[in-house]
Amino acid sequence: MALTRHAGEWTIEDKCQSPWHYLPVEVPPGVAALRVDLEYNKAGAGLDLGCFGPAGFRGWSGGARRSFVITAKSATPGYLAGELEPGLWQVVIGLHQIPASGVRYEVSAEVSASVPRAGEAAGQPPPLVDRPPRRDLPASDPMRWLAGDLHSHTVHSDGVLTVPELARFAVERGLDFIAITDHNTISHHGELPAAAAAHDIVLVPGQEVTTERGHANAFGSLPWVDFRESPDAWLTQTEEGGGLLSVNHPYGGQVAWTAPMRRRPPLIEVWHWSWLDLRWTAPLSWWLAWHPEAIGVGGSDWHRPGSDAPPGSPTTWVLSEAADPGAVLAAVGAGRVAIAADRNGPALLRVDGELVAVGADGAILSNCDGPRRRVSGDVARLGDTAGYHRLTDPAGTTLALTN
Repeated sequence: MALTRHAGEWTIEDKCQSPWHYLPVEVPPGVAALRVDLEYNKAGAGLDLGCFGPAGFRGWSGGARRSFVITAKSATPGYLAGELEPGLWQVVIGLHQIPASGVRYEVSAEVSASVPRAGEAAGQPPPLVDRPPRRDLPASDPMRWLAGDLHSHTVHSDGVLTVPELARFAVERGLDFIAITDHNTISHHGELPAAAAAHDIVLVPGQEVTTERGHANAFGSLPWVDFRESPDAWLTQTEEGGGLLSVNHPYGGQVAWTAPMRRRPPLIEVWHWSWLDLRWTAPLSWWLAWHPEAIGVGGSDWHRPGSDAPPGSPTTWVLSEAADPGAVLAAVGAGRVAIAADRNGPALLRVDGELVAVGADGAILSNCDGPRRRVSGDVARLGDTAGYHRLTDPAGTTLALTN
């Protein structure tokens, strides 16, 4: 057993130099476990925590945790289990928020030849017996519309639910798929297939690349995307891995998108829970100014009760050839997407090139030029009209939109 300690003070000058700082830890051969603890005064300060081994990324928990353990067969959520290769490891400290007076910190890293006793494993929720009936919407044969959510979090970052718990909750909400996009990690990816099978829901792998310049979801079974690189590098890596990159909540207060890019990602999270007043047109203006050809998607950004919207608020409808992650992402990439305020509410779809409004009797169809016509009937076919359109109520509240 060996213990390494680092202590000192982080200042605003340190943050201006770099948002991330590295504390070395020597791991000798034969080590079975690494435990790291971070201590600091959280009054006015926020420090993130992560880890790199000699072979690369081993985990990230941001500000959600002050400690982690890595062993060959298990790891703290957010971190990757596996053999602890000997050599120089790095504990990463992210200087998220530093008060004017600075913040004192202490990091202790302990390596041992024995594996610490594991705590009692969390119980797995049983599958939902009486799930809400799937909604049958007009579709292009042989495809069908799947209701889902493209932004959510679990205990692998700063959420409160395990992967199986979130899968069951999404089923309770009537969803057919949900993307799990934990911050700056892929430790949750290994749990997705079993949880999806147990709860009969499509779980789309993702990772939310998270920095102070903005957040982006990288969808697909991708390797870890290095958040320390530029957003252009995120886009290139995602494309090379066959995935899709989305700019998240670009107008979302302190987490609004400010990073420059030479190229535009294919997706933009137009509808996020932070669109608090659906009469506001700021999200739509940002979309049309940033990249009007981008495919608009929606996400609840679910973390925990009371902090944001529940899964499916908004609902992203995807016209998919199959109920599996690859087919869902292929449909998203092809632009077969519509967004609605609610899974059971009005929907505005494209079916065989034609706009179709469902459950929207009395709503107003609008595009960039303003109101175009009033919807009549429960299923209204509105013609072959290209480009962004939305449904509103007479007060201008957005009910649904499509690319």
